[in-house]
Amino acid sequence: MRTILTGTALLAAAGLLAGCTSSGETEDVVDQGTSSDENAASGDTVVIGFSGPAADHGWLGAINSGAQAAASSFNDVELKVAEGTNDANAQIAAVETFINEGVDAIVLLPTDGAALTEVAIKAMEAGIPVINVDREFSSPFAARTTVLGDNYGMGVSAGTYICEQLDGNEDAVVAEIAGIDSLPLTQDRSQGFADALADCGLEVTARVAADFTVAGGEAAASQLLSANPQIDALWNHDDDQGVGVLAAINSAGRDEFFMVGGAGSKNAMEAIQADDSVLKATVIYPSTQAADGVALARLIAQGKTMSDLITPSVPTRIVLDAPVVTKDNVDQFIDLAFES
Repeated sequence: MRTILTGTALLAAAGLLAGCTSSGETEDVVDQGTSSDENAASGDTVVIGFSGPAADHGWLGAINSGAQAAASSFNDVELKVAEGTNDANAQIAAVETFINEGVDAIVLLPTDGAALTEVAIKAMEAGIPVINVDREFSSPFAARTTVLGDNYGMGVSAGTYICEQLDGNEDAVVAEIAGIDSLPLTQDRSQGFADALADCGLEVTARVAADFTVAGGEAAASQLLSANPQIDALWNHDDDQGVGVLAAINSAGRDEFFMVGGAGSKNAMEAIQADDSVLKATVIYPSTQAADGVALARLIAQGKTMSDLITPSVPTRIVLDAPVVTKDNVDQFIDLAFES
């Protein structure tokens, strides 16, 4: 059974398969983990509780459907899905229900990591491993494993791509349309972007913040375009709000710059494939995180490991990659794109 563990570092390099003795000779290191075949084989049925926020954004919808698809791909997994909610108290109640039902594992994308920390610790203390997805808890005792996208890495990837495309033009005007500025994820994305640009002698010339919605993206982009008659490159943090950003760009008749998106929607990837708009690339923020969480929850509950690792346990923290999708490689990613 092929699981979706994209971006996880593979440590089974040949050099890790040998260790040095005190005499300087090498000896084989015994692989204590389970193999791919052992992981694919059916085991005892694992009951997994899954709770996430309301799917009021294309990416969140893909998170939910991905978790269910991953569970369906295993004949030894039963997934109990709580109704999506943006109410932390309702989500706490859902986790309490999972605890009372005695599920084997919980995959949790908290609407608020800090607010869900206490109930996650309660689950862990009850012997139920919690796999924390995307939004971190405020205590290391609240999760057995945490699966994260790389927000800082998104900024680095976007900035590096823009540096490459501008090819040393240190006078270039680089613009940024962020998400919600008060969120740590937005702050991380912007910091990574600024750091990558600084590495090639550039900086963000113009910046506005939106709110991850189509309407917010259009309003923010209209403001940005009106204030800046010349732009060379633009990074928009989120492909859902990017629908509005592109609408504003088309309405203004602006095409002197290229644009990089964020997250990896199907709409964005189709535009990149068509190569008929200013959108030339997008940076992945994996919507497979909950699917990865379900796959890992199964391994943990069955006492299995990640087959490519020598270490005989599933890692406690997995940060997924933030690759840049362009016309040259879009075919590799579009099947995992989310619907806006």
